[in-house]
Amino acid sequence: MSNWLSRREMREVAPAEQNAHPSPVPTRVVSNGEFNPLPQTESQKKVEARIDELGDRLGKSVGLDRREFLKTASGMAAAFLAMNEVYGAGLFHVGAAEASDAGAARERASGLAGQLILDAQTHFNRDDLADPEPIDVGKFAAKHWNPGMLDEMGIIHKRFQFEYYLKEIFLDSDVNVALLSTVPFVDRPWLITNEQAALSRELVNGIAGSRRMLCHAGFTPGHPGWRDQVDEAIERLKPDSWKGYTIGDPLQPTKSKHPWRLDDEKLVYPFYEKIQKAGINTVCIHKGLIARDYEKAIPDVWRYATVDDVGKAARDWPGINFVIYHSGLRPFVEIPDHDAAEFEKTGSIRWVSDLARIPEKFGVSNVYGELGTSFANTVVTTPRLCAGMLGTLIQGLGADHVIWGTDSTWYGSPQWQIEAFRRLEIPEDLQERHGYAPLGGATGAVKSAILWNNSAKMYGIDDAEAHGALGGDAIDSIRAKYQASGGKRSNHAYGFVHAG
Repeated sequence: MSNWLSRREMREVAPAEQNAHPSPVPTRVVSNGEFNPLPQTESQKKVEARIDELGDRLGKSVGLDRREFLKTASGMAAAFLAMNEVYGAGLFHVGAAEASDAGAARERASGLAGQLILDAQTHFNRDDLADPEPIDVGKFAAKHWNPGMLDEMGIIHKRFQFEYYLKEIFLDSDVNVALLSTVPFVDRPWLITNEQAALSRELVNGIAGSRRMLCHAGFTPGHPGWRDQVDEAIERLKPDSWKGYTIGDPLQPTKSKHPWRLDDEKLVYPFYEKIQKAGINTVCIHKGLIARDYEKAIPDVWRYATVDDVGKAARDWPGINFVIYHSGLRPFVEIPDHDAAEFEKTGSIRWVSDLARIPEKFGVSNVYGELGTSFANTVVTTPRLCAGMLGTLIQGLGADHVIWGTDSTWYGSPQWQIEAFRRLEIPEDLQERHGYAPLGGATGAVKSAILWNNSAKMYGIDDAEAHGALGGDAIDSIRAKYQASGGKRSNHAYGFVHAG
């Protein structure tokens, strides 16, 4: 797996698949390689222990061991019961009957199965990816703390490939349509090339007989030949949208030669003009999620990861959709609960609040916040902060400008994130203090907009057509057979956790 962590940082982490608790909802922060994961917090330890207790007791009552019980819908409900017990009642809509009564859990799951979901940030690695740096790190790890690391890395690498992607996204979750993203490295092999992304989209949609997959084309302003890559994508690959990293080279930001700004009139504005003319007018930009010691580690580069270049670009180009991936969340990973405490005191979330203020400050309506990784890791660590993040984004950008994305398959099947979002509510005290509107029910207006409507509108997917096409295509048929044969989620995550 390619990653953004230094060799020093890699010595502090371990593969999530081998080291994380096999819970329906992660009980540790999982990193996709873009930041150092927190050590497990005391609250997470309590959640994990309570999940085990419920899994043993409730599983025994239905003749299942803990691991198998936790793969069921009732096991998923038990995890949210445990989280409510530890983090505060009312954060997650879940009833005790769901955990103890398999019929009640299945009834709820079947009632939500028809809800449309578009996951706007998913990943897999191409089969021929060969990155010597992770291999070298693996050798170091094998020597110093994990003798089986080299064997594990081969297994882990396969977990990020196409066949596992199809299983995790389309068989083990309720996702209907997935946007295949990429990481446009500048001077090293990409996780998946623009051409491979387009071919994957053609393959999946050809098999399905419907529009199940969308794809990005990566772009790298300032790098030699980047304009030619854009021209080729427009003329031949026809991506659904674009993906870029203003920080330049995300793998080695300290050596990044080509950081850039969204509001660079000379470098980037001709690109906007070209893509707008081509009708591919959605630009997805990675913001936030940088190293914990960013001010010292990358003093000349870290500002390119902020959102201070978004407002002017959005105002100058009202016909372009600017989708800010991760909603610009600055990592909350330096000190456990630091950002949660800051939010509780001030109501502000670093860089997310800056993003939310852009529409009012610049008078624009073409800026969106995407939730990949930022939702996943806040909801399992500080769910009140997660609720506050959603409240902040909805209050500033509007519920129609928040985009669902999970950054899977780094986190395994996205189903646990879907369930967490369906169940999450902003606590009443936060609603009263900050003027947040409630998120509402799983199929209510707010959550339906975020899970489907906003992205479907952006990518031109008609709801009526989608209900018909996706409800009886080949993917739907395969999923039904898979579930009928007893197929279940693995509850694995595939990124990194803290090694301690």
